[in-house]
Amino acid sequence: MPEIDLAKYQIIEKKPKPPEYYAKVESAVESILEAFGDDPQREGLKNTPKRVARMYEELLGGYCTDVDRLVNDALFNVEYDEMVVVRDVEFYSLCEHHMLPFIGRAHVAYIPKGKVIGLSKIPRIVDMFARRLQVQERMTRQIADFVGDLLEPQGVAVVIEAVHLCARMRGVKNHDVGMTTSTMEGSFRTNPATRQEFLDNISRTSAPFRL
Repeated sequence: MPEIDLAKYQIIEKKPKPPEYYAKVESAVESILEAFGDDPQREGLKNTPKRVARMYEELLGGYCTDVDRLVNDALFNVEYDEMVVVRDVEFYSLCEHHMLPFIGRAHVAYIPKGKVIGLSKIPRIVDMFARRLQVQERMTRQIADFVGDLLEPQGVAVVIEAVHLCARMRGVKNHDVGMTTSTMEGSFRTNPATRQEFLDNISRTSAPFRL
């Protein structure tokens, strides 16, 4: 497997969370509950701080990913140079500005240059970057760059469609607003026909994303 600069992608070695992690999160949640005038010790809330600590460990697990285990030797030398498209990869992420969810799907394509990756690895790569505090624009770029670093293909393209609860639940409170971001590299950027083939592929059978 090619050497991946883990620092570039904010990936750290997978380690068990120390007890201090849970204590800090639980204390913070208790403070929030108290700030809003509720009682962290009442029956319905007594175990909420513990649940929230475990929840964030799961939702933000993308920072702690064993990349070797993720790829798991699923890089294959193949003489194939036509477009590979993995479409409609569902993901859940957290907006770094309000820590509210944004939910959507990613479409990832690449044109191999002697090397392909197992189908299931593309959704795992999307999930790795989704399970952290994110902005959609950066997530789109990170997925494209990671696939590019891993495969060194002729080109890579990523399109993400998502709805952001920070826009639906607060602020503008617009229930119809959605967001689409894209990154095109290599032949997808330089060749309009290649780019259009990708866009046609992801639009042919995909309904617009709705929540």
